[in-house]
Amino acid sequence: MFEKFFSKMRGNAKSPPIINFYEIVWSWIGALIGIGALGYIHSRWCQGDQLVMIIGSFGASAVLIYGAIKSPLAQPRNLLGGHIISAIIGVSCYKIFPDAIWVSSALSVATAIALMHATKTLHPPGGATALIAVIGGKEIHSLGYLYVIIPVGIGAVIMLIIALIVNNIPQNRRYPEYWW
Repeated sequence: MFEKFFSKMRGNAKSPPIINFYEIVWSWIGALIGIGALGYIHSRWCQGDQLVMIIGSFGASAVLIYGAIKSPLAQPRNLLGGHIISAIIGVSCYKIFPDAIWVSSALSVATAIALMHATKTLHPPGGATALIAVIGGKEIHSLGYLYVIIPVGIGAVIMLIIALIVNNIPQNRRYPEYWW
C-alpha cells in the first residue's frame, strides 16, 4: 500500500527542454519593464500616501506572463481574475479574523484557490496576493478593500499591458493564447 503511494512521487516524465536564449532575453525584458514600471509608479506617486504599487506576488506573475506565456495560468483572465478574487478574499479574511493571523492566513489562501478554480481564474500568485492582504502589515491593512484596486487591480492591468506589448514584439512570440 505505501509502496504504491510513494511510487507516485517518482514522476513519470522527462524534464522539459532548455529554453532558448531568445526566449530568455524577451522574458527578461518583459519582467524588467513590468516590475520596473510598478516600482517607478510607487516611488513617484505612492510614497507617503499610505499606498503601495508593488507587492511580492507580482514577481511570481512576472514569471508567468513574461516567461511562461503559453501557460493557461498566465492568460489575462487568470492574471486579472486570480489577483482580484484573491485580494477580495484576503482582505475579507483579515477583517473577519484580525487577531487570529494563522486562521485568516490559511482561510484566505484556501478560499482563494477554491474560488479561482470555480471561476476558471487559477493564477498561483493569487494565493500570495490573498496571503499578503493578511500578513502585509499596517501599510497593507490600512488600505482595506482599496488593496483590491491599488495595488492589485491597477498593478495587474499595468503588467498585462506591458505583457501584451513586449510579448508581441518578436515575430515568434504571441500573447495571449486566449482572453476568456
